[in-house]
Amino acid sequence: MSIHGQKDNAVVVLDHVFTAYEGAEHPTIRDLSLTIKQGEYVIIGGPNGAGKTTLLETINGMLPITHGKATICGMALAGDGVHVRQKVGYLIQNFAFSPLTPFTVRDVVMMGRYGGLGLFTRPGDADYRAAEEAMKSLGVEDMADIPIGQLSGGQQQKVLIAHNLAKNPRVLLLDEPFSNLDLFARERISHLLESLAKKGVTIIIVSHAFDDLPDRPIHILVMKNGTLIHDTTCAPGDVEAQVRKSSA
Repeated sequence: MSIHGQKDNAVVVLDHVFTAYEGAEHPTIRDLSLTIKQGEYVIIGGPNGAGKTTLLETINGMLPITHGKATICGMALAGDGVHVRQKVGYLIQNFAFSPLTPFTVRDVVMMGRYGGLGLFTRPGDADYRAAEEAMKSLGVEDMADIPIGQLSGGQQQKVLIAHNLAKNPRVLLLDEPFSNLDLFARERISHLLESLAKKGVTIIIVSHAFDDLPDRPIHILVMKNGTLIHDTTCAPGDVEAQVRKSSA
């Protein structure tokens, strides 16, 4: 049995899953099975429209599963979607705030803590510390009191990553996380993601860029037409060739 067929330490298990957007005539994800373990560094590749973002949305419980089963962090996605999202961080691709958005950087990062609080529970010292540490890890602590809509696209991207880190997630889903970022910011975030994986956080990235990968085995998933066509592990220097060969 391959490593991805084993269930020990699995944080994402999809078993013959189909998902569809509301009103769609056909499923977007079709008969997809995979296993991702705790602390793995995963790259999802494939052509545009292959279903890569849809796979992230499926793992995060944003799309209804029409057939099959999904277990995330030991919880059945069908019945525990809210609790799953408390354990999963998700960076949406190319999200931008309006210049009129009234929330400060600190407000947005703190929102990452609210999902783990009770309905009438106010944030405590631990929540504020987590938010401060997340801002420092992304280098945005000096912007804490600035309305987020006044920041550049790259700065907003870093704030949204900090928002997800403040959740203390077990799984971190990132859709093209290096877009809008300069070289220095890309290197900083790459090192940050590598350190998180070493601590046991599972990193799952949709990306067309395969540089700045950590020096560790990379779990590759290649999508095409809503199906998984390649599932393997390789050295970081072999990722681009593997993705391109299987996508051809």
